[in-house]
Amino acid sequence: MNNRLKVLRAERDWSQAELAGRLEVSRQAVNAIETGKHDPSLPLAFRIARLFNLPIEEIFDDGL
Repeated sequence: MNNRLKVLRAERDWSQAELAGRLEVSRQAVNAIETGKHDPSLPLAFRIARLFNLPIEEIFDDGL
């Protein structure tokens, strides 16, 4: 699944570790999501969307 997480994080000048802390996940989890190696769980996707004040669809793209 494609996502804009890295771009959104960079726009706020947050490190992966800082974003991970805000989401209560590991930095490795943030890295895996940003690089497309892992898709977030639905609850985590909702937390990400709330943090950036965006609909999930504006962050994650399933390619359809």
